[in-house]
Amino acid sequence: MIDLDAYLARIGLSGEPTVANVHRAHATSVPFENLDPRRGVPVSLAAEDLERKLVAERRGGYCFEQNLLLKSALESLGAEVELLLARVRVGGTPGVPRPRSHLVLRVSAGGETLHADVGFGMGTLLEPLPFGPGDPHEQSGWCFRVVQDGPELVLQIKEDAGWSDLYGLPAEPVPLVDVETANWFTSTHPRSPFVTGLMISAQDADGKRTSLSDWEGLALSERTPGGATVTPVTREAVPQLLSERFGLAGFAFDGDDRLVREQVPSGDGAR
Repeated sequence: MIDLDAYLARIGLSGEPTVANVHRAHATSVPFENLDPRRGVPVSLAAEDLERKLVAERRGGYCFEQNLLLKSALESLGAEVELLLARVRVGGTPGVPRPRSHLVLRVSAGGETLHADVGFGMGTLLEPLPFGPGDPHEQSGWCFRVVQDGPELVLQIKEDAGWSDLYGLPAEPVPLVDVETANWFTSTHPRSPFVTGLMISAQDADGKRTSLSDWEGLALSERTPGGATVTPVTREAVPQLLSERFGLAGFAFDGDDRLVREQVPSGDGAR
């Protein structure tokens, strides 16, 4: 079981908050980041490693880390949580399936069944949705819905050109071993975008999304429902941006051009 008090303090809560409150606080407090696989460090999903990294050390993580930590917290608050694996559709080639490499949670609490996800790096849900197809839901200016597409439930976001697919998933829970297999591929395969590229992102309560990525040239982007700005940045600026914009302090480039953590901020656990 997670140290619930420490987790809640990490996301700025206390007591016995609702699932929706925990989801929003987590999504706006813990950054998405792939610094470990990008520097050649496989991602551990052991509960003690997730708690050390994302809570004690105030790091971020990607979908498997984020949503497994959320799962532990919600279970500590009395919810029942199942693991689901999704195929990312955004940016893909139509008709060419990708592996199921994104983790989503199905949460049962207070008589509701919810679709929870705090780990989608290109703009995750701020609050959980009712599980299954349904009406659109507005969240700080962003509009999401779930539709049925054959055997899959598809999460969509509304954009200027209409509704766009984010990912699709069958409504069938999977065991942890399937998640561990997907995580191993994502964090170690030489063609995984999380091994070859950099993706850091954060959201605030007003719906602003800030990301630092080199997937299409190294740049800092800031997006709101009303528009976006993209600013090219230099490699030398990355450590300062990580610290100032994402709360990821102590990183620098080593001699092999990898981002490593030179120091652990005061109060964090040792690396």
